[in-house]
Amino acid sequence: MEKVAIVILNWNGRKMLDQYLSSVLAYSQDEATVYVADNASTDDSLAMLREQYLAVRLIELDKNWGFAEGYNLALRKIEAEYYLLLNSDIEVTPNWLTPMIALLDNHPEVAACQPKLLSIYDRDAFEYAGASGGYIDRLGYPFCRGRAFETIEKDHGQYDDQVDVHWATGAALMIRSKDYWAAGGLDARFFAHNEEIDLCWRLRIRGRRIVCVPESYVFHVGGGTLPKGNPMKTFLNFRNNLTMLYKCLPEAELKAVMRWRWWLDYLAAWETLILNRNLGDFKAIYRARRAFKQWRKDFEADRQAIQASRVRKEIPERKMFSLLWQYYVKGRKTFSTLPE
Repeated sequence: MEKVAIVILNWNGRKMLDQYLSSVLAYSQDEATVYVADNASTDDSLAMLREQYLAVRLIELDKNWGFAEGYNLALRKIEAEYYLLLNSDIEVTPNWLTPMIALLDNHPEVAACQPKLLSIYDRDAFEYAGASGGYIDRLGYPFCRGRAFETIEKDHGQYDDQVDVHWATGAALMIRSKDYWAAGGLDARFFAHNEEIDLCWRLRIRGRRIVCVPESYVFHVGGGTLPKGNPMKTFLNFRNNLTMLYKCLPEAELKAVMRWRWWLDYLAAWETLILNRNLGDFKAIYRARRAFKQWRKDFEADRQAIQASRVRKEIPERKMFSLLWQYYVKGRKTFSTLPE
């Protein structure tokens, strides 16, 4: 069994692979095996990898399975103690793996961790997708140390302490293989978006820790597959977020949170239409609400199993304030100004 398997999921990403894969190989090969799992790309990704990146091991999937199931299928073909799910648009840095491996080696109660994510376009700023570790508020809105809604902070070392978080970004997620499979892996029905938050929440429910390790840092492009403002991205984010809440919320909170989200989601739809004149996102939010209602029954067994696995009533990294209230009413737009 390998110690660490870095697995990059690719779909028509030749440009990103050619630009950033060399850094992964240069700074990772002493500690990990590098894989590229290909979701049936129609560009020349595979040909380029075979010609120019002979050290990379290839896993060829038969169609575009999306982020979640693409990883599930690829990881089933790999025997490793630790998986590291890595986006193709990430530039890694020297010794980036060492602190994360040390954490997992020395703390068996930790299931997963992430490095600090910085923007490749502004290297002194955090990157949206994971910044310095992820949290979630009482109504299901994700945020990070370094990013709340659209406010992205500069990195001045203010979040360089190693801390427990609610979720680790799927852009650079190191996870024990036994924890990955014990929790059921990524939910393939999500296809993409919120799937890593869902997985980490299930792990926290089981009493396992998730940690951000800022001693390790990487640079991320972000938004490469579905850029911000794409209606499909909006649809997936809303539908999957609601589904995650249905699966993971404690019974005592489920009805109240879902009631709030009904109002807030439709408010977001109309705000998008009236203020931003974005008909695509308006329709996407309505479609997401309908899609969640239609498939919610398919997740009843999942919810029962997840709640049965619960070993702790409360999860400290799930913050019991409303991020919307803090951000838009109180004007608290940085992580350090939010309530403890």
